[in-house]
Amino acid sequence: MSLGLVILLVSFVFLVLIDAPIAVALGLSAVVYLLISDLAPLMIVAQRMVAGIDSFTLLAIPLFLLAGTLMVQGGLAPRIVAFCAAIVGRGTGGLAIVMIAACMMFGSLSGSGVADVVAIGSMMLPAMKERGYHPGFSSAALGCAGSLGTVIPPSIVLIVYGTATNTSIGQLFVGAIVPGVMLGLGLMIVAWWISRKNGWKGGEAFSWPVLGRTFIEAIPALIAPLIIVGGIRFGVFTPTEAAGIGVVYALLTGTLLYRSLTLRGIANLLRDTAEMTGSILFVIATASVFGWILAAEQVPQMAVNGIQALTDNATLALLMILLVVLVLGTFMESLAIILILAPVFLPMLTAYDINPVYFGILLTINLAIGANTPPLGIDLMAACRTAGIPMSASFRYLLPFIGVMALVMFLLVLFPQAITSVIGAS
Repeated sequence: MSLGLVILLVSFVFLVLIDAPIAVALGLSAVVYLLISDLAPLMIVAQRMVAGIDSFTLLAIPLFLLAGTLMVQGGLAPRIVAFCAAIVGRGTGGLAIVMIAACMMFGSLSGSGVADVVAIGSMMLPAMKERGYHPGFSSAALGCAGSLGTVIPPSIVLIVYGTATNTSIGQLFVGAIVPGVMLGLGLMIVAWWISRKNGWKGGEAFSWPVLGRTFIEAIPALIAPLIIVGGIRFGVFTPTEAAGIGVVYALLTGTLLYRSLTLRGIANLLRDTAEMTGSILFVIATASVFGWILAAEQVPQMAVNGIQALTDNATLALLMILLVVLVLGTFMESLAIILILAPVFLPMLTAYDINPVYFGILLTINLAIGANTPPLGIDLMAACRTAGIPMSASFRYLLPFIGVMALVMFLLVLFPQAITSVIGAS
């Protein structure tokens, strides 16, 4: 390991520890490296940043973000919640199960874990508190359920992974459906078990007329993911085109059907989307410089040689990689981890004959767990802020939810056919 690489990594870790924004930490540490090395002039920073975001596929990010916010403000999210509540009724843990199911459905519209947490949490947490659910339990369940937006298509994290590794985003979307459902069912079982011990119930009694009415009202929301994912799966349009169609669909339903969107509201949503997109693309741009330096320092080759020296077994190698990512996910943002490590791990996947689509889905599940693990735990943090409680108040209930997510990931490592058979890979 060269002195320059040591300085790069030390600078990055130091900046992260002093709570510098991740994009600043990536970019500034790269600048420090270039100043003390003779690899390239500083002009390369600007060139690599532009090259890093010069991708038509990345246009899907602002479009999916806009589609998600339009669907929240346009009235689709409340109808999803009402439909889920009508299905569950007053059963044990009913409101928690409703929240998890709503997060799964809304995750198929927003593509963002934090957006999922805020949109569903703002509607469900007050109702759960009124019914006696402990706010710490509600926040832990919401954070983990909201992070399913990281896994369930159209996931922004999967889009970034596909772009960074030149992997089919369409296959990633299709392959992530079964794991997303498995995670959601696992979280529901845990929520039911904890609620049973505490006597927490659902909302209104089950009623066929109410179920029918809420189903009809929710049809536009239920159709949206079928259009987006189905269109990509059958080659009707690309992920970026699907995102654009999602925006048009959200605009039409919000303005003509539900009439919940106004011109001023749309203008505010465009501004918010621009701000979110800017922060995401800034991370991608600076990570491109950082990743280019890692490649120049032959870090991917060193990683492959190091893992191969320890084991020849592909499953063990995969578990080692996921363990590293799990630790990093506790204090680093998901997109930064993908942009830094995915290109590093790519040669390793080739060496062990691991399907990159399969690995990408496992990686997103791992990052969903990290998004709820302190000290960073961005989805858990958003859930606790929405509930108005300190993050520590959720720790008592967090472990079972994290545990079932880790169990699902481990099962997918042992039985990769759950993913590879869907995407048509061996």
